[in-house]
Amino acid sequence: MAKVMLLCGKIASGKSFYCKRLLEASPAVLLSVDDLTSRTGDLGELHDAVSAAAQDYLLDRAAAIAQAGVDVILDWGFWTQESRRAATAFFRQRDIQTEWHYIDVPDPVWRENIARRNAAVLAGEDSSYYVDQGLMEKLLSLFQPPEPGEMDVVYRREP
Repeated sequence: MAKVMLLCGKIASGKSFYCKRLLEASPAVLLSVDDLTSRTGDLGELHDAVSAAAQDYLLDRAAAIAQAGVDVILDWGFWTQESRRAATAFFRQRDIQTEWHYIDVPDPVWRENIARRNAAVLAGEDSSYYVDQGLMEKLLSLFQPPEPGEMDVVYRREP
């Protein structure tokens, strides 16, 4: 039976890198909110609403793909406990197995990742958005780390 692997982690924690490792280990379909929303250009104030709609769409696609017998990887942060509970319930209602993966990144490594990403954005080498201090603080305030036992797999990024 196919499963859906859901990745939990802060922005710039290495989720996309981790997805590549999962894909090397086993065939699956990767669905990424960032890949989808990056095609729309700068969304400004609409970013959160468009991201939420993209997540809803990708949840439906993930269910259809898993029901067709193919594993799926969902590459977005699932930052809140409520979003993780809702996704688990969504797939459970459809009798689809889930596997939660948490990318745990120490704060110094995370800040280095943000700096590296920002440098690439400024150099035009990365189509992601620039994360200034205000956005970084907002993102930190929104992220709820998983409770012990909430994740099936924990990948700890070492400094």
